[in-house]
Amino acid sequence: MPTPSQSPSGPSATPRFRFGPFVLSPRQRLLLRDGREVPLIPRYFDLLVLLVQRRHEAVHRNDIFSLVWSDVVVSDGALTQAVRSLRRALEDDTREPRFIRTVSRHGYRFVYAEVVEEPDDSRSAGAAPASQSEGAAPGAPGRLARPSPRPGGPGGPPSEDPASIDALLDRLCDPAAADDDRADVAERLHALGTALVLARLDEHAGDTSAAHVARAFLRDVRWDVPGAGPVPLWRGGRGTHAIVALVALRLRHAWRVAGHRWLGGIAGTALAGAITGAIGGIVLALMPGASGSPTAAVVLALLGAAAGATGAAGIGAGLAAAEALARSRRGLALVAGATAGGLLAGSLAHLLLRWTLADLLGLTPALGRGGAVQGLVLGAATGLGYARTTHGLAGGGMAALRGNARTRAVLGTAAACALAAVALAALGHPMVGGLVNGIAQASRATGLSLAPLARALGEPEFGRVTAALLGAVEGAAFGAGVVLGFARRPRHRQKR
Repeated sequence: MPTPSQSPSGPSATPRFRFGPFVLSPRQRLLLRDGREVPLIPRYFDLLVLLVQRRHEAVHRNDIFSLVWSDVVVSDGALTQAVRSLRRALEDDTREPRFIRTVSRHGYRFVYAEVVEEPDDSRSAGAAPASQSEGAAPGAPGRLARPSPRPGGPGGPPSEDPASIDALLDRLCDPAAADDDRADVAERLHALGTALVLARLDEHAGDTSAAHVARAFLRDVRWDVPGAGPVPLWRGGRGTHAIVALVALRLRHAWRVAGHRWLGGIAGTALAGAITGAIGGIVLALMPGASGSPTAAVVLALLGAAAGATGAAGIGAGLAAAEALARSRRGLALVAGATAGGLLAGSLAHLLLRWTLADLLGLTPALGRGGAVQGLVLGAATGLGYARTTHGLAGGGMAALRGNARTRAVLGTAAACALAAVALAALGHPMVGGLVNGIAQASRATGLSLAPLARALGEPEFGRVTAALLGAVEGAAFGAGVVLGFARRPRHRQKR
């Protein structure tokens, strides 16, 4: 599928567009106003091109997410912020829009009537429109947009006096203001010069909680403002409060998407565990010398679903949190988050299982301390497999996988988890198969005994060869289930 800024017949067939004082060149990725370049981050530029190219229709939000954010999963707020930034760049009015109109419960439409399409000749891409005087400086062709030095821009002196900046800082520091409003103010402040704003913030609010939250907003939106400067959080041995505020802000923004992915991972892994357990029960019932009944498949399916959901609840939460919070060092964050989540889930599951079997059922199978070890190793393998197979696909965000990329992520994560399960079996910490066999021995439930499978593999009883084989299957099913459920793209709905 072609990108919004590229026609199916190639770049040379893509026209440029003139509307009002603006020239939009998809080929050269330039937006000019009266011959002067208007900086836009790449995704916002692609959104503007999409709206202009499809100006004869209202573009649905789901189409926008599929085309502009095709490689990442973002919340509805990301689109709202993008449109807000475009309106600011076009000096548009939300109450009486000249360029971009919100179509209630649907999406957005480019409504400027007099759009002129013309061949995109690189020699004249920076030429001024007809309404401009001939002395205007042309934009630089063939480059990604960079801020031009001008009053009020990140590359030039501020156009507002310190009192006006302080008024904006008052709004940014207001705890009663909505997050979207504060983000909008933070973007406007970046346009006045990041370093100047930070200096004024230190003078204006000092070392207060409001200042820490304001700095967190400035840090969060700087990725979306071309030319914005760095916003350090840790300064002079202080910055813990600002870091906490930034984490809380990103969690609030990302919870809807991250929560969706987390629940999807749990559901996908529970389903994979149920299917694996059911197939194992059927195979076990058909083994020579087996004394099990068809109900064993149901029992094993339930155990597989419970084990898969429990593991995915911790590991999936770690993955979702890592993708929501980390805009850099994504791979390291994924491994750390999944490892921590697996360790916590494995430890809690081990305690609950021991309590359930011993106090409620009077069974004391040899469980050892495998829960924490299994969770830690399987979590690390899941995080590493998912990070490696989605490297470079998300631009530091939440990967939205499809086609071959989805297949590679599923297979790669499944293979990593299978190897981790084999290693656990070799260390004496088998997966669910070992637990089932231990429960069968402690309860004398011959229908769940895995001895027939062990004998078929050349072992007199359930041993490490059997544990390794079952673990590889279980680990692969777990890794595949996590990715299949975790990386689905949510459907976005227009708010009423």
